[in-house]
Amino acid sequence: MTLIWGILNITPDSFSDGGRFTDPEVAVAHARLLRAQGAAIIDVGGESTRPGSDRVTPEVEQARVLPVVEALTDAGIATSIDTLNADTAVAAVAAGARIVNDVSGGLADERMLSAVAGLDADIAIGHWRGPSSDMYAKAQYTRAAQEVASELRERVRAAAAAGIAPSRVIVDPGIGFAKSGTQNWDVLRGTDEIAALGHRVLIGTSRKRFLAEALDDAVSGALTQQRRDLATAVTSALAARAGAWAVRVHDVAATRDALAITAAWDGA
Repeated sequence: MTLIWGILNITPDSFSDGGRFTDPEVAVAHARLLRAQGAAIIDVGGESTRPGSDRVTPEVEQARVLPVVEALTDAGIATSIDTLNADTAVAAVAAGARIVNDVSGGLADERMLSAVAGLDADIAIGHWRGPSSDMYAKAQYTRAAQEVASELRERVRAAAAAGIAPSRVIVDPGIGFAKSGTQNWDVLRGTDEIAALGHRVLIGTSRKRFLAEALDDAVSGALTQQRRDLATAVTSALAARAGAWAVRVHDVAATRDALAITAAWDGA
């Protein structure tokens, strides 16, 4: 069964839920709800990676995430740390995080891969072509799925060179990062090419703009969050059928149901 990662953004500026969970007690309560709804991992992030977002210092990021990771660890809830910073990764794993989720695949902080090599944690390596502030300028592909797979292969090799065993690696094709709407769909249709790299595959489509574009021409504000969550659940179920090991979502309950119905259809 494909695992569900529940998204917990402890930020004021994330694109769909910024500011909702900046209070640690509120964040922990929401994580408990996500866990009860079926999330196997709570992905805790303290820096927005939405298009055009500004970077924050590791100190600010850690002040946001570490109390929550510690509280969830004490409660027996598994967490990953969504970060571009090696120092935050190290601190979060010390606080109990089991996975480092680096959407840049170690490119944003050159110390990341060597730092993770010395930790007792796995790493999710994302496909990335630059910071959120200008990533769409780099959305140039001839064959998107094949090029993303090739670039991920290079990051996996870099991880191995840093001392990270292949069994610790998860790959994420970076849906929404330096990709147009059409390119995102091309990559999703090529999930089998990502899986052919031989690592666990993490897919994250949750509430992203390309889903809205597929549903309605009036993207700016016309679509409700509920419609995006339904679209997320459908793409997550299709990703699971294509071989995804896990999907990263905001609405865990809807995705849990979509995965269960897909499994029933397939006789699993």
